[in-house]
Amino acid sequence: MALIVKASDLKFRYPRDVANRDEPKFSGLPDPAPFNRHDLYEILPILSAVMNELESVDGEVLHLIEDILNVMPSFITTRGEVFDYLRGSAVECLRR
Repeated sequence: MALIVKASDLKFRYPRDVANRDEPKFSGLPDPAPFNRHDLYEILPILSAVMNELESVDGEVLHLIEDILNVMPSFITTRGEVFDYLRGSAVECLRR
């Protein structure tokens, strides 16, 4: 069963882009659409996908991924790139 991250699970609070909340969001790779890192409705599906890819339900892992998201370089712009970056960075951090 797939994990679905909710706003109440998050460490930080994020603004909501209500005008675009019904637009399609990340549903898997490849996804060349731009990622809005300042929109809760964009962040939740990405975090859910990374947690599912890592096969984790651990809140500490979720918070680690959030920390990575919040320091992610600005040249990472598409949803696919964000997913790959978060997954790869989390794997590296969890190996330590």
